[in-house]
Formats: sequence, C-alpha cells, structure tokens
Amino acid sequence: MGSTKKSTRKFEKNHLKDTLERRKGVAKIKQRQHVKEKRKARKAKEEDAVSTARDEDAVKNSATGARGGQTQTLDEMDVDEFFQGGFEIAQMSDKKPSRKRAARDAPTAAAPPKPRKRKRDETQDATTTTTTGTGDVVSSSQEEEEVEAPLTESDSGDDDLEAHKRDLRALAAKDPEFYKYLEENDAELLNVPDHPDLSEDDQPSDGEEIPQVRKAKRKIAGDATEEIESEDGQDGENGEAVTMGALAKWRKAMVELHSLRAMKEVILAFRAAAHVNEDDGKEYKYTISSPEVYHELLLLALKEIPVVLAHYLPVRQTQSGKIRITTDSKKFRNTTPLLKSHAASAHHLLSTLSDDATIRLTLSSFVPLLPYLLSFKKLLRGIVKTVVGIWSNTASTEATRISAFLVVRRLAVIGDAGLREMVLRSVYQGLVKGSRSTSVHTLPGVNLMKNSAAELWGLDPSVGYTTGFAFIRQLAIHLRGSITNSSKDSYRAVYNWQYVHSLDFWSRVLTLHCAMLREAETGKEFALKPLIYPLVQITLGTLRLIPTAQYFPLRFQLTRALLRLSGPTGIYIPLAPALLEVLSSAEMKRAPKPSTLKGLDFATTIRAPKAYLRTRVYQDGIGEQVGELLSEFLVQWTKSIAFPELALPVVVMLKRWLKEVSSSSHRGNSSSGAGNKNNKLNSAMVLLVQKLEANSRWIDDHRAKVDFAPNDRAGVESFLADTEWTTSPLGAFVVGQRKQREERERLIEKGRREEEKRMGVERRERDEDDEDVDMDIEDASGDEDVDEEEDEDEDEE
Repeated sequence: MGSTKKSTRKFEKNHLKDTLERRKGVAKIKQRQHVKEKRKARKAKEEDAVSTARDEDAVKNSATGARGGQTQTLDEMDVDEFFQGGFEIAQMSDKKPSRKRAARDAPTAAAPPKPRKRKRDETQDATTTTTTGTGDVVSSSQEEEEVEAPLTESDSGDDDLEAHKRDLRALAAKDPEFYKYLEENDAELLNVPDHPDLSEDDQPSDGEEIPQVRKAKRKIAGDATEEIESEDGQDGENGEAVTMGALAKWRKAMVELHSLRAMKEVILAFRAAAHVNEDDGKEYKYTISSPEVYHELLLLALKEIPVVLAHYLPVRQTQSGKIRITTDSKKFRNTTPLLKSHAASAHHLLSTLSDDATIRLTLSSFVPLLPYLLSFKKLLRGIVKTVVGIWSNTASTEATRISAFLVVRRLAVIGDAGLREMVLRSVYQGLVKGSRSTSVHTLPGVNLMKNSAAELWGLDPSVGYTTGFAFIRQLAIHLRGSITNSSKDSYRAVYNWQYVHSLDFWSRVLTLHCAMLREAETGKEFALKPLIYPLVQITLGTLRLIPTAQYFPLRFQLTRALLRLSGPTGIYIPLAPALLEVLSSAEMKRAPKPSTLKGLDFATTIRAPKAYLRTRVYQDGIGEQVGELLSEFLVQWTKSIAFPELALPVVVMLKRWLKEVSSSSHRGNSSSGAGNKNNKLNSAMVLLVQKLEANSRWIDDHRAKVDFAPNDRAGVESFLADTEWTTSPLGAFVVGQRKQREERERLIEKGRREEEKRMGVERRERDEDDEDVDMDIEDASGDEDVDEEEDEDEDEE
C-alpha cells in the first residue's frame, strides 16, 4: 500500500480529525473485546483438560482399590506393597488420626500423579469430601481455610516485605542523593509498615487483632473524579465542619511539605465553599461554619493549590514560548482528578461572586492552572466564556477587567491554534455584547476592551487573519443586506453602536499590527494587511448609507476610525469628500434656530435627537467636528511633496461654501434667507483655509529646491524626512487645537465626576432619610400597640 498523499493527510487533519479519533477508539474497544474472548476460550479449554484428567485419575484409583481388596494398614505393608498401591494412603491401625491430618491426607489419594497448583475458582467450586479412618467428613474448602491460608499468605507477605526492605537498602547505598530526596519529599514511601497488607488508615487499634487472611486489594476506579465525588458525599448532610485549626494544619502541610493529601482535603472543602448556600441536592464532605473560615479557605485554596501543583508537576517553557508538561507520568494521572475538581469549583465560584477583590483573586488563580488544563477543551471553553463575560461586563471595574484579560491572553499564548481561535471568537463576541449601549460612563470601558482585544490578533498571524476575515465579511454581509433590503428599518442592522464599535475595533487591530514602523522592525509584511482594503470599503459604504443630518454623528465616528487607520499605515483614504458633503447639506447653509439645549456630545452619540435639528448648538457642533476632522486628515500629509495638490480641492470647496453662506441671497433666491448667519462657524472655516494655503506655500518653497524628478520614488519619500511635522503651518495649528480640546475634555470629565459624587451623596442621604422614616413608622406603630393594650386593660377592669 502506497503512502497517503499530502493533500489527503491535510484534509484528514483539518476535517476528519474527530472522525478518525472516534474510529481508533472503536477499534481499541473491539481489540480489547477480542483479547478478552480469546482469554475466556483458553481458560475454558484449560478447565476442560483439568476436569478430564481428574476424572481419569478417579477411575484409575477406584480400579486400583478394587484389585487390592481390603485396604491394608501400614503395619502390615512392606515397602514394595506400599508403592504398588498407587500412592493410596492406608489407614493407621493403632492410632486415631486427627481431623486436620485427615483433611491434609484425603486429597492426596485423589490427586493426579503430577502435582498441579489448583486455581482459585476450582478451590471455591470443588467441595469434595474425604472420609477419614474414624468416619469424619472434611471438605476441600475447610482444607484451604485451615492449612493453605495461614501458610501461603504469611510467607508471601513476609517475603514481599523483606524484598522491599532490601530494595530500599540497595537504593540508599547506590543513590544516596535520591534516597535523601525521597526522605524529604515522600517519607511515606520509605516508611515500610510492619504488616504489609495494612495501609496507614487501616492499622488496627490497640484492642483489635490483625486478621490472618489477606485483605482484598482496593480496586482502582476507572474515573478518579467519581472517587472524589463519592468521598465528597460520604458524610451526607452531616458533613464535617471546617475549623480554623484544620485550615492551619492543611496550610502547614501544603506550605512546608507540599502534601497532596492536604491539598485533596482543601479541594473537597473548597468545593463545598463554592456551592455554599445552594440547594442543588448535592452532598459534600465538609461544611462551612463561619464567614471567617470561608474567607481563609478561599485564600488557602486559591493561593496554595497552584504552588503544590507546580512543585509536583513543574511547567517548563521553551524559548519560543511553548509549554512542556509531562502528561504521561503517573503523577499527572493521579493529580488530574484533583485538578479538574478544583478548576470546576473555581469556575462555579467565579460565576457567583460579586466582590471585585475576590473576583480578581479567583481570576489570578487561574493563570498558573492553565498549562495543566490545556487538554481539557470542554472545561476550558466554559472557563473562557465566564472570564470573557467578566471582561465585557460594564459593571466590572477596570482592575477586574484587566485581570480577566490576563487570563484570556495567557491561554491564547500557551494554547494551540484551536484554542487561540476559540479565544479570539469568544473575545470578539464578548466585545460586541459589551458595546450594546454607550454612554459617557461606559465609553472608557468599551475603549479598554477594544485596545486590549486588539493585541490578541497579533499572537498568531494565520489564526488572526482567518478569524478577522470571517468577522469583517460578516460586517459586509450586514451592510449589503441593509442596502438591498427595501424595508423601512433595514438600516438599523448597521446603524447601531455594536456595528460602529466593530468597525472601530478592526481599525484598531489593523493599525496596531500593520503600522509602517512595525513592518520596518520585523522586515516583513504582516499577514493582516490584506484586510485593510475591505474594511475601508465597508466603512465608507456605512457612513454614506443615510446622508441625513440626524446621522452626522455616526459619520464622524467612522471618519475617526479611518483617520486612525490611515496615519500609521501610510495608506491614503479619501475622507475629504465625506466631510465636505456635511457642509453642503441644508443643515449648514440655513440660519439656525435659537435654542437653550445643552451641547451634544459627539463622542457618545451616533444619532442626534430631533430636538437638535436646525438649532444653533447643533450647527456649531457640526462645524467644529468638520473643521477638526479636515485638519486632522490633511495634517497626516503636511510634509508630503504633493500636499498642494491634495489641499487644492478642499480649499476650493471651502471658499465656495463660505461665499454661499455669507452672500445676501442663496443661489439667487431671496426667499431662501441670507446664509447661515453663523459668524463663529464661518470664521473657523476661514481660519482653516488660511492654514491650508500657508502650508501649501511652505511646501512649494521647499519643493522648488529639490533636484529630483517626480518619478524618483526614493527622493519623493525622503522629502522633508528630517523635519518635524509640528514645525509646518498646519501642524502648529493642529497642535494648538488639540491642546484646547484636551483642556475642554478635562474640564468636562472633572464636572462629570463631581456630578456623580454629588449624586452619590444625595442618594445616600435619601436612603438614610428613608430608613429614619421607616424607624419612625415602626415606633409609631409600637406606641399605637401599647395604647391599644392599655385601653384593653382598662376595659377589662
């Protein structure tokens, strides 16, 4: 049979892995059943042969007895007559045989010529009786109890004990260092008991006798987790209460001796603590008696169990970051059920906690456990889902979210490609779920999620590209459905915060991993760079889907995402037309209505309320956003040798717009009004035009001094390479505008925090007043009860 093709092996690896493993498992089961059947057949054949030989011997012995007639006594026989009797035991003439001797001599007469060791099942089933000379009847089962058991068991036990002691003495002489290590870390192995058949827990008490018959060996369970569960429920509802003394004892054994037995007890107690106050019908070995015990138990389990595991199963990390653990060792197999039980309990506890400090402690305990859980995909899937839920929860604090992200990132670093893909998908789903609503209070948390999750897509470029392509394609499908669907509310599938945050998130991912500086450091193009073009097309199509004034804030949100992507990657994205369309709208050309509304926060808004339309405050806000975004867009190319050509269409359109909104009549129609009558907005646009023209003249002056042609790519790219962009006219203007915005944002944030603090104080005072009112009502009701009792007493008198 020839070798399998490479494409076939690749297809089997990617698509048929589970099927092939399932087939191998079925084949192993069939093989074990076949071997078992062969063993049974061989055993039955041997039993048939033994029974046949026994029947033949019985027939031969009976025939010999018939020929010999009356059985002679030993006193009447000589040596020749004794051997001619076929080894038949004769009766004693003058002494009465004892019961035990008759029992020992009786089977000898019926034994086959060749001695054979009788099997256990034969000794249990065959209960043939033998008649002694005095008429006593003794069974074969009595023979084994009275004769064989005391001899064989004691002798074999002593031999095994002596052999084990000799091996230990030889080990101490041959390898004293290893023997010393065993004395320090596993003294129980060197402590040989006096009786080899009794473990430490089975030692007899002072008044108890040691049984002479060997005890049956303890059966090793196939699933050690079931053993832990059986031990966990052995005490029923009357579980042993955990005390501070027991915790101190366990802590000392785990810290000083790294005791696995103490760790097992802590895991059982921690399991009960994780399910405390839950009526789930399960029974646990321990019960939690007080909050202090609960707190100390959590600290002991979450901090010391990973240390003990690391002592017995050290984790080795290669230079490439891969984790190495000996999973085929006996230690790993013995600690696996303990590890799974502890991880499941910690997972359950994590889903029920509400205190941030305890949540962070539980999350930090998962980080050292992850290398041991890599082979338990189902358990990891549940843990990742819970951790991502904490990371994307808007109610979680920033420190708690960072702790949750560290767990997810650690798993993505040490896991294989399958685990990385699972982590990336879970993280993206958590991000979309956590960005459903955006306000001034939740926006910092959403930005934290986007910035932290963007790092994960650079750990494995191949997996990152596969998942990124799938998610960006999903966004394109939603946009196409909104365009092709003729229903009234079809646009709502893309005009929502989740869709906007998804586009902004992917712009952050590509900006982080496809920047020019990063490519210059690594010397190669990153795998995610082909995703830039489809993302830009989807974003441009989304911001132009509904060109109404009510959705101008959404357009500004997506424009900022594209600006973030354009600068570091060095890719030119035509954003000026989308911004000039805003100025050309009727909202910006007509005179606004006076209003007392508060200024609109464009950072937390994608749809302006209808009350803001045609108002002065909304027009000023739009003009400020357009001026800021136009300057930020053009400042990215402020040192480009082609800046005059890039800025010329923008300057022409801005001058035309200023002329229209400042004229006494609009497009020759006197009934349309005299422009927008907004001197603040018009002055800002005039200043922007002046800075653009000044920067164009600055570039022209430097361009006149070059001595290379436009087709010289190296010369074009090195133009003004040593000049800082902040020294250009437009760059200095943008720096000043940024400082003003930062100061304004700082004041707004300060006011918001003061307002939250004031509202919190008012809420607490209101709660205290409600409590006082409740107490007054209770006191009043108590006084009424007293008065009623006094009236009743008076009536009785």
